Amino acid sequence: MPGRFLALFTGLLLMAGPLPAAEIGEDGLHKQDWFTITFKDMAEDIEMAAEDGKRLAIIFEQRGCIYCRKMHEEILTDPEVSDYIKANFMVVQYNMFGDEEVIDLDGTSLTEKTAARKWGYVFTPTIVFLPEDVPEDATVPQAAVATMPGAFGKWTFLNMFRWVRDKGYDSDEHFQKYHARIINELRAEGRLDAE
Repeated sequence: MPGRFLALFTGLLLMAGPLPAAEIGEDGLHKQDWFTITFKDMAEDIEMAAEDGKRLAIIFEQRGCIYCRKMHEEILTDPEVSDYIKANFMVVQYNMFGDEEVIDLDGTSLTEKTAARKWGYVFTPTIVFLPEDVPEDATVPQAAVATMPGAFGKWTFLNMFRWVRDKGYDSDEHFQKYHARIINELRAEGRLDAE
């Protein structure tokens, strides 16, 4: 009997197939076909996202980043996550050590790597959420409404995007309290274990 279960289990694993591999671009970064390629002019990107009824999120990654790979292969392949982000955000990818030109909100011209250094972003992935309207005389970190440094699991990741879209940063409910409330609601609905 145990041999039958092992054979059935092995068969199911083979049918499920391996985790989808994220496409890697010439720059060595993992890619999503729904990321937006722009001229990396922050003010223009905020306006372009707003014209489409979305918010701008920029994501810093680097070649060989195992946490970036995990995010691309385990989080961004989840339809619940990717569908929500695609519907509500324009995501622009930045290479933490790249040389493409970036125009900061204050008009300063930088490269991706000098922008990362100037703005103080040292972890990959780091996702920076920008306001709905272009602020005057601010840099990206001064204008950012939220920053998610590092890799997180599905619900923390997705809840941060939801919190930003719902303008939780303007409310009295800190992200951690918002996240805990949503997790408790998911447990009550039976969508999460009670751990």
